[in-house]
Amino acid sequence: MLNQNVKVGLIVIIILLIVSFLVAMMLTSTRLEGISLPAAGVVKKDVALIKIEGAITTEKEFSLFAPAGAVSDDIINQIEYAIEDKNVEAVYFQINSPGGTVVASEEIANAIKEIDKPTVAFIREIGASGGYWAASATDYIIADPLSITGSIGVTGSYLSFSDFLARYNITYEELKGGEYKEVGSPYKKLKDDEKALLQQRIDIIHQTFIREIAENRNLPYEYVKNISTGMFYLGVQAKDIGLIDNIGNKDDVEDYLKTLLNATEVNYVEYIKPPGFLEALAGVISKGFFYMGRGIASGLVELEKTKILA
Repeated sequence: MLNQNVKVGLIVIIILLIVSFLVAMMLTSTRLEGISLPAAGVVKKDVALIKIEGAITTEKEFSLFAPAGAVSDDIINQIEYAIEDKNVEAVYFQINSPGGTVVASEEIANAIKEIDKPTVAFIREIGASGGYWAASATDYIIADPLSITGSIGVTGSYLSFSDFLARYNITYEELKGGEYKEVGSPYKKLKDDEKALLQQRIDIIHQTFIREIAENRNLPYEYVKNISTGMFYLGVQAKDIGLIDNIGNKDDVEDYLKTLLNATEVNYVEYIKPPGFLEALAGVISKGFFYMGRGIASGLVELEKTKILA
C-alpha cells in the first residue's frame, strides 16, 4: 500500500503532465529571456541561444529513458525565430554533440548559413562529425581546450551475423528483385563488388563533408582532406590547424559577444517548444528511475520539487 507521500507525489505528477500537455497544445514556441531594466550606462544586447545537444537526427526518437537529442526541424525552427526576432542581434550556438545523420547535419548547417546576423558557436565538451559540421557554418568558433572537436569522417559499418548463422546450421534464404537489393544485410557476407559499391557512396559523402568544411572555414580543399581522417582533435589542436578560431570557456564566449556587439551585458533569448504529453512523461519516468535507488517516496517528493522549480 502506498504511503501518503507517494500518493501526493503521484497526484502532483499527473496534474503537471496534464498542464504540460495543455500548454503544448496552445503554444508552439516560447521566447524566454531575462526581464530587467538596464542601469544607467549599461548597454544590453539580445543574443539568441540555440542548443545543439545529443545525436543529430531528422526525426524525434521517442524514448522513456534517454533524451531525444537534436532534431533538425526543431533547430531550424529556432533559427527562423532568431532571424525574425528584430531584438536579437546575434545567434549563439552551444554545441555538445557527437554528430548524427548526414542529412540532418547538412540541414542545420545550411540553415545557419542563411542567418543574416553574426553567429558564434561554442563547443563545450564535444562537437564532432555532424556537430562540428554545424559549428563550421558559424562565423566564429570557440572550443574548450580539452573538448572533442572535428572528427571529419563518415561511417557505414554494421554487424554481420553470417558466420554465426553458419555455425548453427541456420540458412539465410535470399529473395530479391535487383542484383544489389540485399547489399548491407547483416545475415550474408559482403562480396567484394558490393563492398566497393558501398565504399564508393561513403567516399562521396565524405568528399561532400570535406568540401563543406573547406568552404565554411575558408581553407583549401586538399588541406582539409589531409586532416579529415575521422580522428577527433582536442580543442587546443583544432585551434592550431584552423578548425576553430579560439579556445575558451562560456565566459570567454560572453566576452567575445560583448565585444562583437559593443555591449556591457548580454541577454540570452531561447525559443523553447513546450514538451508534449509523451515527452513530459518520458522525462518524469527517466528521472523517476534515477530516484528508485534512493527510495520511492523520497524520490517522488524530490522529483516534484525539481519540476516545480524548473
